[in-house]
Amino acid sequence: MRRQSILTGRVPRRNAAMTAAALAAAGLLLTACDGGGSPATVPSLSHGASAAAGSGGSRAALLRAATRCIRQHGIPGFQDPVLTPAGQVYSDQRSFQDASPATLSAVQAACGALMARARLNPANEPPAPPQLVQAGVASARCMRLHGLPNVQDPTTRTPYTPGHGFGMSAAEIPAGGKLSPGFQEAARACQRQISAEIRASTLSSLASDG
Repeated sequence: MRRQSILTGRVPRRNAAMTAAALAAAGLLLTACDGGGSPATVPSLSHGASAAAGSGGSRAALLRAATRCIRQHGIPGFQDPVLTPAGQVYSDQRSFQDASPATLSAVQAACGALMARARLNPANEPPAPPQLVQAGVASARCMRLHGLPNVQDPTTRTPYTPGHGFGMSAAEIPAGGKLSPGFQEAARACQRQISAEIRASTLSSLASDG
């Protein structure tokens, strides 16, 4: 996330490319195009999930089946993705970021085809919606007012992690890093804005996008 990731040692913005590379290595950077052909087969799932997928079930049914598969094959804490009225899918990206390469490979082998059919791609979240950008801008402005002049306003294209907000580049962090007195002081002064940004990035909040 944008500020909490720095405060808690989580993944900052500059590591987004590394995360994408790790998922790509496991084959989990999936196409999200509506016009792509469906795979001839789907991974082995429970009978109900297989039936829904095999009969060309709804997007929501396919997402539920893919989620069950992901949980069964190494990421048990993966949260239910959000399908918005506009057709955007927001997912529990952090669970994939935290998984080992071996786990990502196992998930790809068992669930990759079903994830592709559901157009579920945790490595490629939709652009940040307006309510998240607005919260992130308020947080950035507060940080600048409290001694961190290099913090930039996020945009719809700024990388973020659902449930954790926007990332923060190395250039935005002052000398001494996240434990420096200046950073800690700004974080304390802007805790209300930071918390609002986190809330705006949760899956439940993103569900209202579109």
